[in-house]
Amino acid sequence: MDFASTALALSLVLVLAVGVARHHGRRLRDKNKRYHPVVGTVVHQVIYFPRIHHYMTELACKYKTYRIFDLFQGAIYTADPANVEYVLKTNFCNYGKGSYTYSIISDVVGDGIFSVDGQKWQHQRKMMSAEFSTKVVRDFSAAVSKTNAVKLAGIIYEAATSNQAIEIQDLFMKATLDSTIKILLGIELDSMSGTDEEGNRFSHAFESQQEAALYRIFDKLWKIKRFLNIGKEAELKKNIEVVDQFVYKLINSKIESIKNPENNLSLNKKRDLVSRRLELKDTDPKYLRDIVLCVTVAGQDTTATSLSWFVYMMCKHPHIQEKIAMEVREVTNLMRDNSSVDELEPSLTDEALNKMQYLHAALTETLRLYPVVPMNIRMCFSDDTWPDGFSVNKGDMVIYLPYAMGRMTSIWGDDAEEFRPERWLDENGIFHDESPCKFIAFSAGPRICLGKEHAYMQMKILSAVLLGSYVFKLADEKKTVSYKTMVTLPIDGGLYVNASPRV
Repeated sequence: MDFASTALALSLVLVLAVGVARHHGRRLRDKNKRYHPVVGTVVHQVIYFPRIHHYMTELACKYKTYRIFDLFQGAIYTADPANVEYVLKTNFCNYGKGSYTYSIISDVVGDGIFSVDGQKWQHQRKMMSAEFSTKVVRDFSAAVSKTNAVKLAGIIYEAATSNQAIEIQDLFMKATLDSTIKILLGIELDSMSGTDEEGNRFSHAFESQQEAALYRIFDKLWKIKRFLNIGKEAELKKNIEVVDQFVYKLINSKIESIKNPENNLSLNKKRDLVSRRLELKDTDPKYLRDIVLCVTVAGQDTTATSLSWFVYMMCKHPHIQEKIAMEVREVTNLMRDNSSVDELEPSLTDEALNKMQYLHAALTETLRLYPVVPMNIRMCFSDDTWPDGFSVNKGDMVIYLPYAMGRMTSIWGDDAEEFRPERWLDENGIFHDESPCKFIAFSAGPRICLGKEHAYMQMKILSAVLLGSYVFKLADEKKTVSYKTMVTLPIDGGLYVNASPRV
């Protein structure tokens, strides 16, 4: 046994010993309380980090709700819809992000809506709700999404005609980043062209810092590493600098354009989010930076990741891909094999998108199996008892598990791990939703995702343009496709596909 293996074994024994002592001590103090079973330690989580969601799913299928031994923090993991509903909705006020979660993610998203509680959260929630609900924003977002969908289709056409494989996740990342920055700041980033090195550095740094933030949950020495500026914390510091430099540059550019309206297109000035905040005298760059980063997390990485898994599912289920392509062509009245992207794009009206029920079901089924945020965290503010009768203590970290929940037969039936869009359709082929505490991809309760409808709109536009124009196949059918462990759920190493015109 080498030194590293010996150190790991000793650490495991130490964590187990301390955990057992704490667990039995708590039981002696609280004789009338019942606690969820302890089934592992933070050391196990570090060992299984590359496939952490598989590990959590295996445990959830056995126990639904369980505890993990932690030297410093009580940690409860649940995939029980009743417990999830209680935490996110019924007793919402007793569960929030808390100081512990804030310390983990504030480096990445600052005081944005994802990291704060109380008045700061209420203020941003109200502001963002107003932004997403306006017709100006919806129309602008749809127009931007269509423009970038056509650009993306053009890039795919070039690859298809030269018989080259496409790394489509990277293209989705760039397309959705371009759309998000345009909607937020009214600036044409054009990272899809591949010539924007600064944008590429931003995307890489943005992705890397999310991975580092998630790792902090399991690495109990991360604060020491941050102080010493070593390991993942040293990498995180550099990535934060890259991200901040990029975002502040864009914000300052927008501030200057507001000061010099003769150099700015008045149409974009009125429609992008940051311009509207500046007109309302929200001029603090740090405040704007936090908004931009939070919306970018929600609007870029998440949509791109979902679309990547969607294309993967289409490649694995070609009959479903064909069914969606036919629906797109029927709804848009473009049944000719040689109809072009330029003809398809203007046909994607709100009415047409709403009629694409099977596409909506297929996207939702993708999110069930590959949720954007595979695990999410809350903090318990005061002692509580959950619907299953077990106790939760003040200060306990509560983690609910969308990835595991999407694969549990107790929730979805014996075919839980099958990709079957029909489960979302009634006998007339009309989409029907499930309780957000069962289908938890967009969260639930007062913190339910404000951008849910916007995300569906963007995904449906991109999917309709691409599947209506091309047939996709995996470049390597034998290659194993898996996720990369991050806050979100990207495909590890990207997704290489071949595209051919749909004729």
